[in-house]
Amino acid sequence: MEWLKRFLKPKQSNFIQMLIEQGEYAVMSVEALQAYFRKQSDKKSTRARQVEKEADEVQRILVNELQQTFVTPIDREDIFSLSRAIDNFIDYVYDTVEELEIFEIGASEAVSDIAVMLLEMANELLLALQRLLDHPGVASEHARRMKALENEVENAYRHNLAKLFQGPENIHQVMDILKMREVLRHLSNAADQGDRAADIIMDIVVKWS
Repeated sequence: MEWLKRFLKPKQSNFIQMLIEQGEYAVMSVEALQAYFRKQSDKKSTRARQVEKEADEVQRILVNELQQTFVTPIDREDIFSLSRAIDNFIDYVYDTVEELEIFEIGASEAVSDIAVMLLEMANELLLALQRLLDHPGVASEHARRMKALENEVENAYRHNLAKLFQGPENIHQVMDILKMREVLRHLSNAADQGDRAADIIMDIVVKWS
């Protein structure tokens, strides 16, 4: 009977804690990205890779726990979708490090500026997750700030993309432009996933109210 009790027992606090842990890794992932900007080295890229792998493990444990729990006070679909959005955010941030390393290019001012916005978004995400259980209204406010930051990232992305393609003079510049476009795209995709996480948090709050 023990296995049945475990299967039916709600694990709200466990799931919230694991989501918070994912939020902490989201913050660490952007901090690792910024550290790589400051000094592009194998040590810095290894640190970014380590954060991404550790975050993946937390997400795997959460999914495993979800599969073993029948009753969840928060909709299981919301738990899974929120966890996946956070994991995707972290993956796209790490992809930025990986492509800068593969392409052997430095971070532009535009990339650095967007990373600052992503760090703000990650911090708002963490605060939203920390407040979700006891102060859902406050969590929703942090989610709205995330959505506002996503708009700022998208505006910066479009502006810098247009600027990037203004008047390349030779094939080498074209290649550099295409490389930087991919880097900017990963940052934009990270912001999209942050926006997705914000929507899910706001949905959860509405369901609770």
